[in-house]
Amino acid sequence: MANSQRTQSFERPITLGIEGGGTRTTALLADSRGREIHRASFGPGNVRLLDDRALVRLFRNIAKQFEKPTAIGLGLAGARNAKDRTRVQTAVEKVWKGTPCHVTHDLEIALADFNSAAVLVLSGTGSCCFGKAADGRTAKMGGWGHILGDKGSGFEIGLRALKACVFYFDRDGTWSRLGERLLRTTGTNEPDELIDWIADADKHAVAELAPEVFAAAKLRDRIARDILEGAAGMLAKDAVNCARKLADQTEAVTFVLSGGVLRGQPAFARKIRAAILKRWPKAKVQTQKHDAVWGAISLATLLIEKTEAPARPSKKNRATKGRAKPRSQQRQHNLSPTELRNPRSMNLDRLSMPDAVDLMLTEEQRAAKAVRAEAKMIARLAGWVAKALAEGGRLFYVGAGTSGRLGVLDASECPPTFRAKPEQVQGIIAGGPQALTQPVEGAEDDPAAGARAIQFRGVGKRDVVIGIAASGRTPFVWGAMEMAAQRGARTALVCFNPAMKRRGGVPQLILAPAIGPEVLTGSTRLKAGTATKLILNCITTLAMVHLGKVAGNLMVDVDPKNEKLRERAVRIVMTLTEADAATAEAALQADGWMVKKALKRLGR
Repeated sequence: MANSQRTQSFERPITLGIEGGGTRTTALLADSRGREIHRASFGPGNVRLLDDRALVRLFRNIAKQFEKPTAIGLGLAGARNAKDRTRVQTAVEKVWKGTPCHVTHDLEIALADFNSAAVLVLSGTGSCCFGKAADGRTAKMGGWGHILGDKGSGFEIGLRALKACVFYFDRDGTWSRLGERLLRTTGTNEPDELIDWIADADKHAVAELAPEVFAAAKLRDRIARDILEGAAGMLAKDAVNCARKLADQTEAVTFVLSGGVLRGQPAFARKIRAAILKRWPKAKVQTQKHDAVWGAISLATLLIEKTEAPARPSKKNRATKGRAKPRSQQRQHNLSPTELRNPRSMNLDRLSMPDAVDLMLTEEQRAAKAVRAEAKMIARLAGWVAKALAEGGRLFYVGAGTSGRLGVLDASECPPTFRAKPEQVQGIIAGGPQALTQPVEGAEDDPAAGARAIQFRGVGKRDVVIGIAASGRTPFVWGAMEMAAQRGARTALVCFNPAMKRRGGVPQLILAPAIGPEVLTGSTRLKAGTATKLILNCITTLAMVHLGKVAGNLMVDVDPKNEKLRERAVRIVMTLTEADAATAEAALQADGWMVKKALKRLGR
């Protein structure tokens, strides 16, 4: 192992800091006094660009060059949420089994040593502004990647240079000096060839054009100077806006300039410093003094301090020591009914096919009976939704896995069935669209993601948010309901755990039919899925009836976008007006296939 003899001479514990970016990963081993033992660079460490195997491979390459550390501090680009951090922790455990590790993103480690309000202004291949207050609150501007963001980054500077050069070539008919430099760097011979080059170039290749822009600016190239002036202004504005989320403008805030572009281009950094000071007079602006990887070392050191001070058991715990229930019994006691074994299906794998079908259908009937017992609660919830929709509000279903898919399904059926506007009934599923067809690992365990989904849908006082969770415990759903309640929306939970309780007044209503355990233990796509579908059917159907979208039992607001639905619309008009088929179809065609208008035309 490299440097093994050298590391043995330093006192323990030792910490390993890892900073992963889109271009390279830096690893640093330090002793207990914060002295550098060994450092090395590796390939890219952006979580979004590495699959699980590549992540483990990166960590194994690092482990080969370093002695096993006491603790690890790790900041990787792209580790934005709990799912990302879980992926990283899993990979770490495969390589450094049992080693404590603090996982975060690369921006946080850069501010790990600051105890007061500070904002990191990062410009490298990509860009971002990340702030942290003394009380731990954080804020961000940018960091949306090269397609949606990266203002003032090496990528954006390079891309703007290409766009500006071709623009002025079109306008003036002359190819600029900056353009000449870009042709040389890209290996192209003429402007037309840049079309094919940019089509195949990745973000790193585009970012590598930035040094040519800086070089051209030093030679007083007007195009280059304009690009850099704009980039500096945008970065400064984002930095100040980030600071405003954390502090009052009368407070002193430290702005730390970081990243390859800012550390490698002092004149550009000075432009940004001046622009920040103009907008925030009490700012302290400094270029990052040392590698951000040292912040990862600080996080690892804190981890050691925490693990070296084990908490003493409380008096209650000491008193009951030796009398605790076995863990298997504790887990069984805490399980939702949907996770328990069904005594009637213990021999499911040995039943004949007809007997197994009979068992499953009998259990489905049990589920329907349990739902029927909650009819008053379902009616109350349908009334909430009807009132909300009548007053311009919306219904949101929130769920994960099967529950989420059923919510999305019910929402998607409302526009064709009732000509409801798509925004009136919306489904939110943990993991997003991908989760509709395949599982998204860890998505349901992230309450913050549920809360953000509610925020970004603009949920407010006129809306109703219904969480759907078979066990009643899904963190994503609870995060969504809690945020919805904070924003004034009515909240309800559909689950199949009668023991479920409200938390801090959330949700306002819990609908929990006692359907019992599944035939196939834990497979909530079965009875729980059926019961969920029954409940959601009642809620939206009865709400739409209340809104006048049904006459008798006919869908007078059906949106007939296919042949089957057009035939249904004709039958509805015929039934309600006693007109013949030709007259009904003609009326519908004249009124854009809107059943209500056709009925009015025919005197209904």
